[in-house]
Amino acid sequence: MTAEAQTIMRSIIQRIATGPELSKNISTEEARAGMRAILEKHIHPVQMTMFLIALRMKRETDEEFTGILHAVRDLTETMISSVDEVLDIADPYDGFNRTLPPSPFLPAILATCGVATVSHGMETLGPKYGITHRQILRAAGIPVDLTPEQAKNQLETIGWTYIDQSQYCPALYDLMDFRNTMIKRSALTTIETLIGPIRGKSKTHVVNGYVHKAYPRIYALLARAVGFDSALLVRGTEGGIIPSLRQPAKCFYYHEVGEEQEISVDPVSLDIHQTTRAISLGETSEEITFTEENKEIALQQSVEMGLAALKGEQNATRDALIYVGALCLWHLKRFSSLETAAVQIRKVLDNGSAFETFNKAK
Repeated sequence: MTAEAQTIMRSIIQRIATGPELSKNISTEEARAGMRAILEKHIHPVQMTMFLIALRMKRETDEEFTGILHAVRDLTETMISSVDEVLDIADPYDGFNRTLPPSPFLPAILATCGVATVSHGMETLGPKYGITHRQILRAAGIPVDLTPEQAKNQLETIGWTYIDQSQYCPALYDLMDFRNTMIKRSALTTIETLIGPIRGKSKTHVVNGYVHKAYPRIYALLARAVGFDSALLVRGTEGGIIPSLRQPAKCFYYHEVGEEQEISVDPVSLDIHQTTRAISLGETSEEITFTEENKEIALQQSVEMGLAALKGEQNATRDALIYVGALCLWHLKRFSSLETAAVQIRKVLDNGSAFETFNKAK
């Protein structure tokens, strides 16, 4: 532990951890220095906890979120792809513990439509310890431990890839046990989906999910701060990018690093008629929280339904992929309307080309 890092952290904690009325905010550069000292293992675990929890208790400012994100970006191995534009899919790293996520299959579909797409995550993380992109892709036979260079090459070759946090930012990944022990969510949960480990040569776009009303503004601010040229923020189930399948979804977006705008989308307008908001275990109308006993069943069902959808079979996963896929193509201005974008997604599912693109990663 270096003396300089200890001095910085001591000063920060003295200000942010003085109670609900006296706690003070810190600057972007102070948050960056504090978080970087943690990532570089200069700080005692007790002080690490105090730093993250004190910020959480007083509520992080825009400057503090931005500084923490920049600190993680400082230690991320960022790859610049030869592909002009890249879309970054940002689902929660702690996964899904009540619904079956279709989104791990989305990158292959978008790649088939000409959109180079990256997804990222990790094996498991609290507090949800849910089903993740990594778990689903691995169960479907896709390699999930590509190095940043290998992931970039795969993106350039077949149009889509997955990259794990353990590969692109080992310093952040090494905090996994600490974060699980801490139990409560911290600023890291908010910022890690916006790291953007693989960027386009000209532009990079991000699609992120949210639940709480305060987060679209925060996510948009952070996306702009780290150079995403556009962002689509979807009010999705469990904080993911898949909207409810039975009611209108509120989305926010910006283009060319501009101010965010709002749009409401009704799945019925895309000929999607589901009676449940998301895909549940056993395809029932009731959402069942996954347990140690049924999680493996839920994982296998996620894989089976995703692969079936890629083969053109009719199921709820297919509807979810059509919905979010159309949103992505529309947001990227590949189609002038959501309806015509949905037609294209259905086409690559029905003719089997999306399934072929998915299997190219094996």
